[in-house]
Amino acid sequence: MPGKKADAAPKPEITKGLQGSGSSSSFSITPTLVADQVYEALRTAILTGELAGGSPLRVRDVAAMVGTSVMPVREAIRRLEETGLATRVAAHRGAVVREFTVGELIHIYEVRATLEVEAARRGAAKVTDKDVARMEAACVRMQKAVKEGRVWDALDDDEDLLRTLYSAGGNPVLMDVIDNLWLQCRPYKVIGATEAIEQNDASLWTPQPAILEAARARDVKEATRLTKQSLAGARQRLEKRLVTR
Repeated sequence: MPGKKADAAPKPEITKGLQGSGSSSSFSITPTLVADQVYEALRTAILTGELAGGSPLRVRDVAAMVGTSVMPVREAIRRLEETGLATRVAAHRGAVVREFTVGELIHIYEVRATLEVEAARRGAAKVTDKDVARMEAACVRMQKAVKEGRVWDALDDDEDLLRTLYSAGGNPVLMDVIDNLWLQCRPYKVIGATEAIEQNDASLWTPQPAILEAARARDVKEATRLTKQSLAGARQRLEKRLVTR
């Protein structure tokens, strides 16, 4: 079938806006697997605001724009839904770009602050030398990822550092809830981290080494203070960013 042949050599750019979305964006595509190309292009457009919340992600429209068959496009849209960047408003009606709102952000970060401050308090009191070594390795990886502009890797390493501290507290249910909150707010975190890296703003990445040192010293009070401060700063950054989107 003609549509299948296009999978091996997709067009290098999307140069036409999604029908009905009001967008005329141009998204770069890197030479990887076709589904990865489409996913990366759409993800970038969503996180930068080029594709507004509520824009329809029609499979055939996207396939026509990139010059590929519908199968890799379906896979890309499925991945967008899994990562919280797209949602389905009703069965059999296709996906739309997720809406990012200040209200949702505030609700998520209020719950995060409550749970993570408590997790830091518990963890800092029980963290082991092995835990500290793992936190240190994650911090080094995070700083390297930031320097190289690898946003998702930097966030993964940040979460690995904190997960190690929180898990030391010995409450797996608490950690599971926090993990789910991280997944829910990952798109917001990507928006803030991308902006910080692009603007060479190191303030988003300075709390982690300080939290590491507090854990090394088993300083419960300082670990909880830094965790609370870090979450408040991240929330303020994102609130400002969403208002200007």
